[in-house]
This record gives sequence, structure tokens and C-alpha cells, in this order.
Amino acid sequence: MGDPERNLTLGGHIEELRKRLLYALIALGVGTLISFTFAENIIAFISIPIGGIENLQSIEITENLGVFMRVSLLCGFVIALPVILYELLAFILPGLQPNERRWAFWTIPAITLMFLLGAAFAYFVMLPTAIPFLIGFLGVPTVPRLSNYISFVTSLMFWIGISFQAPLVVFFLAKLKLVDAKGLAKQWRLAFIMIAIIAAMVTPTVDPVNMALLMLPLILLYWISVLLALIARRGG
Repeated sequence: MGDPERNLTLGGHIEELRKRLLYALIALGVGTLISFTFAENIIAFISIPIGGIENLQSIEITENLGVFMRVSLLCGFVIALPVILYELLAFILPGLQPNERRWAFWTIPAITLMFLLGAAFAYFVMLPTAIPFLIGFLGVPTVPRLSNYISFVTSLMFWIGISFQAPLVVFFLAKLKLVDAKGLAKQWRLAFIMIAIIAAMVTPTVDPVNMALLMLPLILLYWISVLLALIARRGG
């Protein structure tokens, strides 16, 4: 007898997807509620690169509340990320081969760890160089708005965290036999050009120092991706 989950009708797959998305949203909601208890501390922590929250200002009446909700939602996403990933894998798992299922679930802690490493890199490495450059540019006194600063910092940390997923994505694609290490190694010049374009888009400043700060780990991650693709193919 076949796996009943493999034999679901289209309506069954849609219902299963709806259920998985609902669980993911519930996890996000619970994570956000938990984040309410420490969101103010996170905002204070995020404000350290600019010298503390006292160096920021609010203009609109709802600005402080909006920042609080934004930070709570982002922290809630991080808290709920393992559950969200589990629900995604639980939906696609029936379509994988038995040998592919064995490695699927270890990606949950790996993706979470790589996201946190990317966010930490943005905070501890990129921001200390980017903030002084931006604040001191042209020598004009600058008092950033709270909403603008928090949006800038959280967006940078989020997208750098996402970019650090590249090796895991390549490993997944290699397992599905969509890419291979040899092909990736041959395309290193194109990959470096793409990395430079990504760095230019994501980097908060236009100076080469900050671009280089982002390009170097992305280049390292590319070669790690090549290695993981080789391991994935050899692992069967």
C-alpha cells in the first residue's frame, strides 16, 4: 500500500496547506505575544550602535507604538521560526524520497542558527562602521527618527540573516539534483558578480569598506555552498 499522504487529492493538499499555514500563524502570534515582554529591551539594545535611545527622536504620535510592534513582530518571527520551518517541511515531506526525508529535519536548527549568525554579523560588524559614516556624512548634524532608525537596523539584520541561508539552499537543491558542486565551482566569476550586486543593494552605505564587509562573508558562504553541494551528492 502507498503512503496515504502521497495520494491526497488537490483539495486534500490545499486543506493540508491551510492547516500548516494556520499552525505557523499561531506560532507567529504566540511568539509575538512573548516578545511583548522584552521588546523594550530589544529596542534599547538595537539603539546601542547610535549611542542609545536618547539619541533618537519621535515625531508622530503613533511612532513609538509602531516601533514597538515592529520589533515584537520580528522577535516573534525568530521565536516561531523553528515551528514555521517544521510546518513547511511537514507539508513537503510526503513528496520526498525516504533518503531525502532523513536529512530534511536537521535543516530546522541549521536554518535558525544561520539566520541568527547573519543578524549578529549585521549588528556587530556592519552597523558599527555604517552608522558613523551615515551620521557624519557631509558634516550635517543628524538626529535620526526612532521609526526610521529601527526600520533601517531591523531590515538590515533581517536581510543579512536571509542571505546567510545560501549554503543550506544550495545543499537542498543539490539533494534534489538540481545543482552540483562542479557546476557551481565553474560559475564562480558569475557568482562573485552577483554577490557584488547583492552587497550593493543590501549594504546601507555606498562606501567600498561596508560593501567589502558584506562581500567577504558572502564569498566564503559561496564556497561553503560548493562544499555542501559536493557532500549532498556524495551522500546520495
